[in-house]
Amino acid sequence: MALLGNSSADARAVMRLRVCYAALIFVLAVFGVRLFYVQIIRYDHYKKAALSDQLKQYDIPASRGIISVHEGGTTVPIVLNQQLYTLYADPVYIKDPGSVADKITRAIGGSADTYESLMRTKDSRYVILAKKLTEAQHKKFVGLKLAGVGTQEQDYRTYPQGTMAAQLLGFVSNDGAGKYGLEQALNTQLKGVAGQLKAITDINGVPLAASKNNTQTQPVAGDDLLLTLDLSIQQQTEALLKKGVEHSKATSGSAVVIDPQTGAIKAMANYPTYDPSNYANVEDASLFNNQAVSHPIEVGSIMKSLTTAAALDTGAIRANQTYYDPAHFTVDEFNITNIEEDGGAGTRSIADILNLSLNTGATWELMQMGGGDINRKARDTWYNYLTNHYLLGKVTGVEQGYEATGYVPSPQNNGAGINLTYANTAFGQAMTATPVQMAGALSAVVNGGTYYRPHLVDSATAANGKITKKTPEVVKRGIVSNQVTSEIIPLLQNVVDKHYFDRSFDQSKYMVGGKTGTAQVAMPGGGYSDSLFNGTYMGFVGGDKAQYVIVVFIQHPTIGGYAGTAAAQPVFGDIAHMLIDNSFVAPKSR
Repeated sequence: MALLGNSSADARAVMRLRVCYAALIFVLAVFGVRLFYVQIIRYDHYKKAALSDQLKQYDIPASRGIISVHEGGTTVPIVLNQQLYTLYADPVYIKDPGSVADKITRAIGGSADTYESLMRTKDSRYVILAKKLTEAQHKKFVGLKLAGVGTQEQDYRTYPQGTMAAQLLGFVSNDGAGKYGLEQALNTQLKGVAGQLKAITDINGVPLAASKNNTQTQPVAGDDLLLTLDLSIQQQTEALLKKGVEHSKATSGSAVVIDPQTGAIKAMANYPTYDPSNYANVEDASLFNNQAVSHPIEVGSIMKSLTTAAALDTGAIRANQTYYDPAHFTVDEFNITNIEEDGGAGTRSIADILNLSLNTGATWELMQMGGGDINRKARDTWYNYLTNHYLLGKVTGVEQGYEATGYVPSPQNNGAGINLTYANTAFGQAMTATPVQMAGALSAVVNGGTYYRPHLVDSATAANGKITKKTPEVVKRGIVSNQVTSEIIPLLQNVVDKHYFDRSFDQSKYMVGGKTGTAQVAMPGGGYSDSLFNGTYMGFVGGDKAQYVIVVFIQHPTIGGYAGTAAAQPVFGDIAHMLIDNSFVAPKSR
């Protein structure tokens, strides 16, 4: 009996062992399968999850390209970079924000309350505490060795020439984006490509330099740009424009000096201006706009230069012909008349149209383009010259933010006095354009008929040292014929000879021509102001050929007299003499 009992107990013990063993094998199998799933199948997922709190990714800002201009036979920078520091924090690693804030304040100044509040920011791993720390402040901070707080180098723009060309240049915001002007238009080219640092960190967020998982992509600096501007021409044009705006008691003014043989802009000025290094303190945001490209106006009688050139080019008129001017035309039941100095009805020449600034003369030229009347043919022909020859009503493509297209009315009959509208466009009303658009158009008229794209960039130097020279870009040829160029130049020289300048021009050595414009200011509700005018002047200066085209717009002068003559013409005269006196113009060779 005892033997039988012992055998039964042994059997049960063996069974228990087998069950326990089987259970152990099952548990181990479950763990094995789970480990295989975690370590093999879901390896990448769990690796990323494990590193999420220790893997940090940092952008390394690229150095922004510097901007230079010509000065004589050399170049000088007008925009540089100053290396300052941004102070940032990762709130996750800051255990005592109050204590850390006090230490930061003692080291670099600022508000401890502000720092503490920022370091308590929820759901953020990157909080900016301060910007534009100097090298000295940076060194003081580094000595604190605070966990979760660091500094990052950042370039800030500096302007060794002060406010010069401020609207043309634009500025760079605190987040590194180019705003307005050249900085906006060429932001991608200037900013370069940011680098990237991925680093395994310790519990305090400090990168482990020895980790094989640390990777770094070096930043690529932005292109350095050399502009077409000449430092002396730009500085003096700005000074002369400022003088003219203040003398005429105008609200603002702009001026463009361009090489008609290449489209290279030598000066582009605006007044009033601002300091781009302190752009945040500017209360009137309109000061940021480069009015030479962004503010189209009705240009007034400077348009008569282009109307005459178009009429000559179509063969509708001849440069030496005369015609009977009745001193008024009735178009769509409205009278078109001239200023009182026109001398009344009589026989006039093409030279008289420009010299006496005859609205009726420009209207007559438009009529001739239609075969003797303002009709669909006249409108279509003039529209074609405005938009397809002179390229008005569309951007020039100059390297500037916010370039405006201006406005040219369609030639189709709109039932609202289209013939009157087109008569007005012939002398610069009922349409709008910018100084740079008018400069591009006149350049093509006086250079033999080639429209070069107005441009500001002479060359670009990449981070690898490769220099890309910008060649003059021909947008269109055949704007007018060479014959028209040879006819319009003396016609415009005659206008200068017949008008008073503080200093006369010696046309035996230099050729100087141009035309004034006075335009009534359109009112928002329709019609024109009886008291507000804009003054314009468009002309050229050169020796054997036109070397510079100069366009001046003066907004709302209150000096009295015709705005073009009283406000814009003196600025043109001063700029033209400046170019001659400083030997920028080569005199005639014969």
